[in-house]
Formats: sequence, C-alpha cells, structure tokens
Amino acid sequence: MSPSRKTEVPPPTRRSPCPVACTLDILGDRWTLLVVRDLMLGRTRFKEFSASPEGIPTNILTDRLERLVRHGIAERIPAAEGSKRLAYQLTEKGEALRPVLKAMKEWGLVWEEGTRAALSDG
Repeated sequence: MSPSRKTEVPPPTRRSPCPVACTLDILGDRWTLLVVRDLMLGRTRFKEFSASPEGIPTNILTDRLERLVRHGIAERIPAAEGSKRLAYQLTEKGEALRPVLKAMKEWGLVWEEGTRAALSDG
C-alpha cells in the first residue's frame, strides 16, 4: 500500500511577480475593497454588508467574502456566543490594508467633488 498523500491546493496563478499586479488579483475588482471598508467600519454580518449603499448583489458578496477568507484577509467567527450564524472580521493581514483605504479615502475627498467619508482614521 502506498503512503497517503496530502492533497495540496495549487498556488494561485499570477499574471506576474509584480506586487501591484498580485494585489490587484485579490482586491482589484469593484466590490472587494468595499467589503474590506465595511469590515473596518465594524460591519460583521452578511446582512450588514448587503445593506451598504452600493448595493452589492448577494451572490457577489458571498464570493468576495469567500475570497477574503481564502486569502487570509478576513476570518469567520461566531456571530454571537451560542449562535450557529457566522460573522466576519479582519485578520492582521486585513487590518494592514487600513492605510491603503485611508489613502484612497483622502484622495477621493480631495479630488472627487461631492464625496464624504465615514471611515475613521483610527
């Protein structure tokens, strides 16, 4: 009998080793950073994300939350003690995106007329 083999997930296919390209492969669509923003604003539950003013479709929200978890940016946690429902929170890797979103917020406030922010600087 042959020794058992651990099934390994193949590494992601990357366009290039460029860190900007690799980051865009994870975060560079129209929804993912908005989910990260909502996590930074303290939203944790699926229904809270889906209630954001941008109106993310639920199938896309499900996909983006799975992507964030798969890449170690967010993690699933129990919604409340004793609850079977899940919530989400940023990991250390996800929190490291805070200065990126802050810079994007500041750029938007300066250069895009009519914008306003709810994301704290903390």
